[in-house]
Amino acid sequence: MSGRIRGKIIEVTPEGDLVTDLLADQLSSVGRGSDTKVTVDDEHETFGIFGSDHGQPAMTLVAILDSDGPLRLHLVTDSASMMLGVRVGAPVEVSW
Repeated sequence: MSGRIRGKIIEVTPEGDLVTDLLADQLSSVGRGSDTKVTVDDEHETFGIFGSDHGQPAMTLVAILDSDGPLRLHLVTDSASMMLGVRVGAPVEVSW
């Protein structure tokens, strides 16, 4: 079964992470593997949803979802906001 959930960026952290309005309970039925795509600002995408201990290499865009917080997009060792030019209000889509 495939699906789609849409949201938006609601905050940029001081480190440049992009925080969405999509909460863990909204994404509870979404797979975490490579069949899950997260797109931000209609052009930047990453595959899979990881926890904070993702272990991905530098300069990788990672979707992170912890059990008690919102989905956020993180660029390992850099600022996702600055590198991608994404700001508050940008659309986010999770599809699987």
